[in-house]
Amino acid sequence: MKIEQVALITYTIRDFIQTPDDFRQSMQKIAEIGYQAVQISGMPHDVMPATEIAAVCAENGLTICATHEPSLMILNEPEKVVERLQQLGTKYTAYPFPSDVDFSNAQSREKLIQQLDHAGSVLREAGLVLTYHNHANEFYKWDGKPALQHLIEQTSPENLLFEPDTYWVQLGGYNPVDWCKLLQGRMPLLHLKDVGVRKGNEPIMHEIGYGNLDFKSIIAAAEESGCEWYIVEQDTCPGDPFDSLKLSFDYIKANLVS
Repeated sequence: MKIEQVALITYTIRDFIQTPDDFRQSMQKIAEIGYQAVQISGMPHDVMPATEIAAVCAENGLTICATHEPSLMILNEPEKVVERLQQLGTKYTAYPFPSDVDFSNAQSREKLIQQLDHAGSVLREAGLVLTYHNHANEFYKWDGKPALQHLIEQTSPENLLFEPDTYWVQLGGYNPVDWCKLLQGRMPLLHLKDVGVRKGNEPIMHEIGYGNLDFKSIIAAAEESGCEWYIVEQDTCPGDPFDSLKLSFDYIKANLVS
C-alpha cells in the first residue's frame, strides 16, 4: 500500500461539510493532515454542485476516489448516479446500506440482488463501477451462508464489486483477512476502521492502530486481492474527528505503507 492510496470518507466529518464554506475549510484541513484522496459521503446533494465539489478537492490536491450515493437512487435511478460520478470525475461508488431489505425474507433479498446487478450493469456500460459496502447485518445467514457471500455469488463480477468494512466484518463474527481473500479481484475499495472494547463490554470504533485489528495482515491480504483504495472511516469519534483522522493517518504512514 502506498501513501497516495490512503483516503478518508467524508462521512467521518459529516457535521463539518454541510455548507460550501465548511466543505472548503474541511478539505483544506484534510490535505494539511496529509491525505491525498477522499470518498465523498454524508453530504446532501443540494449543498454544492458536484462540479464544484470536484473543483474544491482538486484545489487541495485531493483525488475523489469514490462516493457513497443514496441507496434508493442507486437501485431505482442508476442513470442519475452515472451523471453525478461523471461530474465528480470519479469511477467508483458504493451502495451504502440495505435500509429497506429484510435478509430473512427470500423475496426481499432476491429483489435486492436483481436490482444491484441491474444498477451495476448501467454503471458498467458508462465505464463506472458499483460496489457494495457492508455492515454487520450482511452476516445474517440463510442456507448456511452469510448474506454477503450470497451477494458475491449471485451477482455478476462484471456488475458488482465490493467495499468491505473491517470493523463491521469483525462485528459480524468474521476475520477481515478471510473476506479480503474471498473477494480477490472484486475489492477495489476497503474501509479501514479499528475495533476496540469499552468498559461495559461494548465494542467501540477506534482510530487505526489503536484498537485490536491486525491491520498488517489485513493490508497484505487486500493488496493480494487487488485493492486500489484504502479508506479510513470512523463513524463516531471521542472528540474532534479531524484529530482522530490525523491519528489514523499518522499510524498508517508510520506502520502500514511501503
